[in-house]
Amino acid sequence: MKFGRLERREAPRPMGEINMTPLIDVMLVLLVIFIIAAPLMGSALKLDLPRSDAAAPGPGAHFIALAITPQGEYLLGEDKLDAKALRERLKQLAERQPDAELRLSADRAVPYGQVAQLIGWAQSAGLNRIAFVAENGEDTSPTPR
Repeated sequence: MKFGRLERREAPRPMGEINMTPLIDVMLVLLVIFIIAAPLMGSALKLDLPRSDAAAPGPGAHFIALAITPQGEYLLGEDKLDAKALRERLKQLAERQPDAELRLSADRAVPYGQVAQLIGWAQSAGLNRIAFVAENGEDTSPTPR
């Protein structure tokens, strides 16, 4: 029987490339997490918006999201505000971003007078670019007589 040495004669060469498999695995896991989490990050506000065939967001870089719920509550972004606090915040935002677009989301159940009053507040604060948010598609709801 012949026994050999267990030692190597030459030293191993240093590895010259990066193993990409763990990096790709981490990237794919993050991608799956973002795909699952993206719909959850949307607004939890449920509004019955009017429908329009021409409903498409404009190319505005700076916009302010304002919503009126059927109960008459004002939501500026994610913040629920009363009428006085909303008017103050609109003035502050108009001073910081005078060219910002106000994107107004109003439920169908909100009276027109309340929407018109809100438009007046925005214009008196200095926000003159106002866009109405609507859902895409033809309106099939019956019109009141």
